[in-house]
Amino acid sequence: MPDRDWTGQAGAATVAQHRAALARPAVGSWALRVATAAALGVDAVVHWQNSSAYDAVGTTTITQGMLFRAEATVAVVAGLLVLVRPRPSSWVAALLVAASALVAVLLYRYVDLGTLGPLPDMYENTWQVPGKPLSAYAEAAAVVFATLGLLTHRTPGWNRRFQWAATARKRG
Repeated sequence: MPDRDWTGQAGAATVAQHRAALARPAVGSWALRVATAAALGVDAVVHWQNSSAYDAVGTTTITQGMLFRAEATVAVVAGLLVLVRPRPSSWVAALLVAASALVAVLLYRYVDLGTLGPLPDMYENTWQVPGKPLSAYAEAAAVVFATLGLLTHRTPGWNRRFQWAATARKRG
């Protein structure tokens, strides 16, 4: 609660301190949003650039190149969503996109699953493919940033709702 003078008004120094305290989380939120979007952007660029090399790998329904282009598109959409509309659902979307891509690259690096229904056999037992390590690092970073963003996200007015709920419990 800001200090009040004899007229009941908050002092200028108190208001400035309160604004500075509010700005700090906003800067942290922006940093997480930009970092998450950047990591997803790197992932999207690598997948888009490598997609044409994998067009021949696949079943009659889906090629690995198609999956790479879909991953790139979804990563761009999730990154933009986090930047433009930072809601818990946006953070969850970014986390799911990054985590699914990371799990896929690690799984298909170390386990030969073969063809799964319409999905092609994407097993590659090497990290020497151009962009593969960079993509994995970017996906891991996006998982960390999106998790932090989700855990530290504050919806505008959340404190007022919490205070209302707490006072309602005291009254009831």
